[in-house]
Amino acid sequence: MLSDLDNATVAAELEAFAALLDLADSTPYASRAYRRAAATIRDTKAPIMELVRTGRDRDLRGIGPGISARLRELAENGTIAELEDLRSRARPELVGLGRLLGVSPKRMLEIAAALGVETPEDFRRVAHEGALQRVPGIGPATEQRILARIEAEPDRPRKGLTLPTARDLVGGIAEALGGAIAGDPRRWADLSFDLSVVVPTTDPGAVLDAFARLPQIVTVVEQAERSALGVTVEGVPVALSLPEPGGFGTELVRATGAQAYVDALGPLPEAADEEAVYDALGIPWCPPELREEPFRGAPPRLVDVDDVRGDLHCHTTWSDGRGTVLEMATAARARGYEYLAICDHTPSVRVVPGLDADALRRQAPEIADANERLAPFRVLRGAEVDILRGGGLDLPDDVLAELDWVQLSLHAGQREPRRELTRKVTEAMRHPAVRCLSHPKGRILNHRPPNALDLGHVVEVALEHGVALEVNGLPDRLDLAGPDVRLAVEAGVPIIVSTDAHSVAGLGHMRLAVATARRGWATAADVLNTRPLEDVLSRRR
Repeated sequence: MLSDLDNATVAAELEAFAALLDLADSTPYASRAYRRAAATIRDTKAPIMELVRTGRDRDLRGIGPGISARLRELAENGTIAELEDLRSRARPELVGLGRLLGVSPKRMLEIAAALGVETPEDFRRVAHEGALQRVPGIGPATEQRILARIEAEPDRPRKGLTLPTARDLVGGIAEALGGAIAGDPRRWADLSFDLSVVVPTTDPGAVLDAFARLPQIVTVVEQAERSALGVTVEGVPVALSLPEPGGFGTELVRATGAQAYVDALGPLPEAADEEAVYDALGIPWCPPELREEPFRGAPPRLVDVDDVRGDLHCHTTWSDGRGTVLEMATAARARGYEYLAICDHTPSVRVVPGLDADALRRQAPEIADANERLAPFRVLRGAEVDILRGGGLDLPDDVLAELDWVQLSLHAGQREPRRELTRKVTEAMRHPAVRCLSHPKGRILNHRPPNALDLGHVVEVALEHGVALEVNGLPDRLDLAGPDVRLAVEAGVPIIVSTDAHSVAGLGHMRLAVATARRGWATAADVLNTRPLEDVLSRRR
């Protein structure tokens, strides 16, 4: 009898396998393959166990014979023998504790072996007994740092989780336990550090046992009667709260909002749902995205995914995308959109293929053909045009004049001084063909901080010349960020929510772009691509 594990659980098992392969110093290609397979399974609408039963799992991209064999083993036995072997050898519970303490996986296992300990509890005990300094390489300063971190609240990982990863992680846990996500992921924070799940229950013991058995959780480092703190194999802490059903709404409010927001609400009344909590407080319910700073007023009706009429930034196989013009446009139409802008890169981007004037003109017939096939859906001829060092654009004016949509982007020179960076960006924005400035702050979450661009001055120029500012939905960008969106919205500059999709699946990142715009208090009226195409195209010319 084959197992009926759902796709999220199977994906979590493969991700755990990948993480343990990393800890075992396996080849990086193997772990990447398992992560790609996990992502594919999570995005697949058909039940993966049914595909395994019928032998069709190999039809999925990234599922080769090796991974297919693991899936069949999981289906038949409910577990993967090699995964369990890796768990026993890699000591993920110790690795998880080590990451909370700021100790690398390899070093944590070395310390544990030197001390002869096998569990987090044993590690804490011998550390408090003064045994750490017996380990080669650990002196008084290192010992004190580790002890201080053992005593303190669990440290956040150095790098936060991106939105899709965080929401998938806590969403899978919440679904398995019959609860709701909370913390940073529920507020759609750019990066998640505080991950929480709230489960209403009259039997907390049973839920705690189920939590400890989840494939996502490798160890429980703290536990009380109605709460627990689990750690994933990557060392990410996940808090579990188990209120009585009558207090579920109260705990969900408390676990969702940033500390400053929750503190400003004052004592929270006991209630079974959030709406009742806010009613008892005498204030309107507040969308999770706005629960960052103290606020007790009536929130606006924020923009929603259903308000979006089209995506104005995507790539195709002409540059670094993985879908053809027709494939991207067909997928966009299937999402209910009315239009899609093809914005492939121009040559100066350098790190990926870029289209010059000749290539853009050769692309035009393909776009025209897609328009003929998909009418009345409209595919726009566009480009993501790089800003040159002097503030010029990376295409000649005659080609720019032919395009329906010109996205302006800065890729090189992100570390330039504020004045020079702002000068060349605003100079480029003044070109009459430019309609939107893409990912203005240039950040790559966890890797590159925002650039020094003077956004206040950019907003002034955008307002003067009718240029919109993008909220880019790529998970590692989300640029503009929420506070920057609010600055633009309050100044009256239109926002565009875009995916920067490089594949059909990437069009799904619109939810991230919209959530980030909502964190900046954007309404549908503030977002240009909630409007009909004729309104969008008539804005500047």
